[in-house]
Amino acid sequence: MSENFSPFIREEVKSFKPYSPGLGIDEIKHKYGLSRVIKMASNENPLGVSPVVQETITRNSGLAFRYPGANNPELCRAVAGHLELDPACIVCGNGSDELIDLLIRMLLVPGRDNIVAFDPCFSIYRLQARLSGVEFRQAKLNPDFSFNLKELLKLVDANTRVVFLTNPDNPSGYAAPASELDRFASQLPHGCCLVVDEAYIDFAMPREHYSMLSFFKNDSNLVVLRTFSKMHALAGLRLGYAILPVILADYMRRIRLPFSVNILAEKAGQAALKDSDFTRESLSIITRGRKFLSVELENLGCSVYPSQANFIMFQPPVNAGHIFQELLKRGVIIRPLDSYGFSHLLRVSIGTREENETLIKYMQEIIG
Repeated sequence: MSENFSPFIREEVKSFKPYSPGLGIDEIKHKYGLSRVIKMASNENPLGVSPVVQETITRNSGLAFRYPGANNPELCRAVAGHLELDPACIVCGNGSDELIDLLIRMLLVPGRDNIVAFDPCFSIYRLQARLSGVEFRQAKLNPDFSFNLKELLKLVDANTRVVFLTNPDNPSGYAAPASELDRFASQLPHGCCLVVDEAYIDFAMPREHYSMLSFFKNDSNLVVLRTFSKMHALAGLRLGYAILPVILADYMRRIRLPFSVNILAEKAGQAALKDSDFTRESLSIITRGRKFLSVELENLGCSVYPSQANFIMFQPPVNAGHIFQELLKRGVIIRPLDSYGFSHLLRVSIGTREENETLIKYMQEIIG
């Protein structure tokens, strides 16, 4: 009987391929009979959740029966204070994914408007565009994975409503100077937004050289996305925010589901913004680990791409698929990039010192 519904499913849904997450720790433990698995595949903070945030969640757990405030005003004020912006510009969401979806549905008319992005890009841009029935155009990155903004601009026309850029980019870790992106934004036609996804901006050095926030007040067509998943280690609580022109923020609040950010995530986010010791230590761990892995991987004959993120992309001197499988057998999960179209490349998240050293030890064994 359920097959009777098939003719009524939208064509965009019938051919839909869902987002493909990285492998899970329990999955690999079970498959290979391992007692310990190191996950270095999903760009998570290797330090785990801050003790300050853990204590905040525990202290507020009794509030779980309450609905959060509509549009999370306390969290929006906290974010605005942290960034020295007007709270009217801030909209919080159930991860950046929700905000990306809302932007597309708010700004684009199916069958008329289009979105422009690089190839490859964060797959959620493409998936949500397709689900919304919106044309999705892509320009190739330069061979070194830097941004070919001239080619990107060629795809923009009068019906382009959004250009998506991830900076620093995933999976390469490349980051473009904010001044370049500001010039690009000034070339976009009226009614077209430049949406810069800064999920990894906290790991770029110096951050002010790469972040678009310094241009936000002057660029009327700029939207900046941020997340609590990376630096603040709250990936499991699903929390992000958008920084938008006031008029766009107002409309987004109108269409956003009223309680998409739960009350514990809201409290955790506020605590995370105050925990400067944790963010300072996280940045130190990532910076030192990024340098260590880059040097050691190069010593093993790998071609390592420069990164301003909390991960490294590299090409091993032997088959990448072989490296990936052999690491799995030893209990280390990294990310193959077949889904991006790069079967010869691998991506590894920066771990703790012990995790990084373990990875290199196993890589030495495998490469020989």
